[in-house]
Parts: sequence; structure tokens; C-alpha cells
Amino acid sequence: QVQLVESGGGSAQAGGSLQLSCRASGYIFSSCGMEWYRQPPGKERELVSSISANGETTTYADSVKGRFTISQDHARNTVNLQMNSLKTEDTAVYYCATDVGCLYFSGGDYYRANSKYWGQGTQVTVSS
Repeated sequence: QVQLVESGGGSAQAGGSLQLSCRASGYIFSSCGMEWYRQPPGKERELVSSISANGETTTYADSVKGRFTISQDHARNTVNLQMNSLKTEDTAVYYCATDVGCLYFSGGDYYRANSKYWGQGTQVTVSS
């Protein structure tokens, strides 16, 4: 089955850096884009960054532009989020997710997923 496993969360000082990684399995990694979301305490989940299936197109929320960089490693089926110049307002649980439409193999045939898949989340805490 499809699995997304995040790692790399933790604590950092404001101005510091962290790198999050999301290792994917159970589907064809190159068949769909990937996204990073975050949910700050007491707030709704928000899209932070996305990358297209071929890696040519990336997007960033205005709040992280110029500080965060998304990348993917097809050899390791991994998507990374490099977070620099961290701010206290970056404190949140970070989730990776697939785009809709990932291709997976089951029962001798290929199928397109009609929903996103989500990781379990990793906590990022930035202190001043």
C-alpha cells in the first residue's frame, strides 16, 4: 500500500535551518507531484510548497518564499523540504502529501488514485 514517511523534524532556533524528508513507497513515484503542508497550533492546515511529477515546476506559499526549497530524489523516492532562516511562525506539524492521480499497481493492473495520500506528520518547533 501507499506509504509516506516524514523525517527530519525537531527544534531549531530562529534563523536556523532544518531539512524535512518524505520517503514514498507503494506507487510509481514519478507519476504524480508532491506537496508539503503544515498545521500551526490552533490553525488550519495550509499548503507550503509543491513540486510537479517531473520536478520542473515548484510553488511556494508567500510566507516561505526565498527561505524554503523543495526538491525530489527519484532514485530514493524522496521529496525534501530545506527550511532556512526559520521563524517562530514556522512552528507547526508538517505533512507531505501526494497529488491526486498517483499511479499504483494492484492485482495485476495499474490504477490512478482518486485522492491524495498523506504522511503522519512531523513536528517543527522554532524558538526565539
